[in-house]
Amino acid sequence: MFKIMKYLGEFKASVAAVILLLILQAYCDLALPSYTSDIVDVGIEQGGIENAVPEIMRPETMEGICLLLGDDAFIRENYRLNEDGNYELQAETPETIAALDEAMREAIVILYHQGGNTEELSDTMASQMAVMFIRAEYEAVGVDLNAIQTRYLLKTGGKMLLMTVLMMTASIAVGYLAAKVSAGIGRRLRDRVFRKVVSFSHAEMDRFSTASLITRSTNDIQQVQMVAVMLLRMVCYAPILGIGGIVKVINTRTGMGWIIVAAVVLILALVGTLMKIAMPKFKLMQTLVDGMNLVSREILTGIPVIRAFSREKYEEKRFDRANQELMSTQLFTNRVMTFMMPTMMFIMNAIAVAIVWFGSKGIDAGNLQIGDMMAFITYSMQIVMSFLMLTMISVMLPRAGVAAERIEEILDTEPTILDAEQVRDNTVSGEGTVVFENVAFRYPGAEEEALSDISFTAQPGKTTAVIGSTGSGKSTLLHLIPRFYDVTGGKITVDGIDIRELSQRKLRSMLGFVPQKGVLFSGTIESNIKFAGEEYVSDEMMKEAAEIAQAMEFIEEKKEAYESPVAQGGTNVSGGQKQRLSIARAIAGRPKIFLFDDSFSALDYKTDAVLRKALHEKLADATVIIVAQRISTILHADQIIVLDDGRIAGIGRHEELLQTCEAYQEIAKSQLSESELKGGAGNE
Repeated sequence: MFKIMKYLGEFKASVAAVILLLILQAYCDLALPSYTSDIVDVGIEQGGIENAVPEIMRPETMEGICLLLGDDAFIRENYRLNEDGNYELQAETPETIAALDEAMREAIVILYHQGGNTEELSDTMASQMAVMFIRAEYEAVGVDLNAIQTRYLLKTGGKMLLMTVLMMTASIAVGYLAAKVSAGIGRRLRDRVFRKVVSFSHAEMDRFSTASLITRSTNDIQQVQMVAVMLLRMVCYAPILGIGGIVKVINTRTGMGWIIVAAVVLILALVGTLMKIAMPKFKLMQTLVDGMNLVSREILTGIPVIRAFSREKYEEKRFDRANQELMSTQLFTNRVMTFMMPTMMFIMNAIAVAIVWFGSKGIDAGNLQIGDMMAFITYSMQIVMSFLMLTMISVMLPRAGVAAERIEEILDTEPTILDAEQVRDNTVSGEGTVVFENVAFRYPGAEEEALSDISFTAQPGKTTAVIGSTGSGKSTLLHLIPRFYDVTGGKITVDGIDIRELSQRKLRSMLGFVPQKGVLFSGTIESNIKFAGEEYVSDEMMKEAAEIAQAMEFIEEKKEAYESPVAQGGTNVSGGQKQRLSIARAIAGRPKIFLFDDSFSALDYKTDAVLRKALHEKLADATVIIVAQRISTILHADQIIVLDDGRIAGIGRHEELLQTCEAYQEIAKSQLSESELKGGAGNE
């Protein structure tokens, strides 16, 4: 709740405007029952006569009133004789009319009651007698009573119409501003979450699963956005309406306020009980949505493997379990909440019945008018409706509160990979020499080091290859260079500067990284190769990169060539084409250091050889670091680093390692024929 209020605080002007408009809307809403009461009591029952102040009366009536009052100066100065010899009212201000009403009422009632005891009469009965006296006086003078009634009804009805139009206008404006504010909150949150996630290192990405990040960026923000609208339109309005209704109920002086108190206590008890039961399930629901998204994403991305192993039925059951668990939780909360609306309606109807029951007794005793009772019922319903609105939003608030906490968890997470306070971007020479000095690395939470005591130098114009068995740490080593992770021991330098002293932007601008799994983005072939930005990659550079990556052949075969569309994830190109486009993308920016993470595995031997030859010829001054599984890919590397269980087992050229490194010999024997091994040895 407080987090959502914090988000609303960023739109102070709009929220203030909404509150002012809600006050106007509530004022109009609360005024309508009073006008309805006036139409019934004054317009219909009293024929449009509002008070005990006659607009015109005969001289004998004036004399009788003045005689009963004793001090008649105030009465006489507000009336004057007209041409017909009758007294006409001259007072115009509401204050004067109210003072005359108070002064004349008792005298008029005495005249009507013909000297009877008026002390036992209630205010309501006294008012009715005064009105009846004035009506009789008007008839005697010849005043059109129908015209008085029609004029009053039109005047009061016009006020009601004006209030309704104002209320409708305020409601529309509130709806517009609330939608605008909530959309702004959603946009800002999505922007902040996206920027924060983009800044995450692999360590933070490992902490939050991809499925959870997607849920938090979409469903959770949508929950917050939806509740923000409700907060502005309902939660802010409900207290204003409720408090205003209570004030109005107190002013009606019906003596039935205890009914409202009893109803409010019952409603609070109901809401508290239901929330206590449902709250834990609301908190669980978002976690279950995460699990559902996780299963869905795994199944959808792994459909080929699932089909290959005929595991459709198993995956269907796994999905069904996650779906069933989420459905069961939702059904439980829905069942709990289904008690709320019928119970609230029962309370509302019980209030109406109680008011009619006790109100009818007051009407019978002459202490209450029908219009007052109708207004009291309406105000009571408004008070209950305000609590009902709060109850409705209370159903959504727990889930939105959990969603806000999950969003804040992302926003409050500080990336472990940060730029130094004083970066040395301007001092780096740009030659591209990469040096590992006693580098060690351990994954967050791991007990053992993935890499330890790694030292080597990768020089410009030369190819450094990294090979080893599965799990030996090859990709981990490569990922340390662009700072996807930071070393836990030792250091990595580029041109003699620790990479932690360079800004991430500067460091990565010097690198051309090709991941193990080729990743393409929806768009065109051109947009993918020029991914570094058109300001850095010209058309000539793009075409040269495609030629080096051996992608020209299949690009030119396409009808639209470089404008050919690429589907999301590159699903409309083959694995080899995807990998060549990924390589072309890395080459296009002409970085000084190339990192290939087993990027030639999807290529045939011929394309592999031609591509590596083109790299050597066209990018002769660049530092090339290749992680590979195939010895044929690194056969002619200037330096081969053999990793075994996170440690360097050997460094040298192919021929040297065949004689000196047992780990390399085992890899070579598994991949090369006897003649190739002898040939390699003989070439030494």
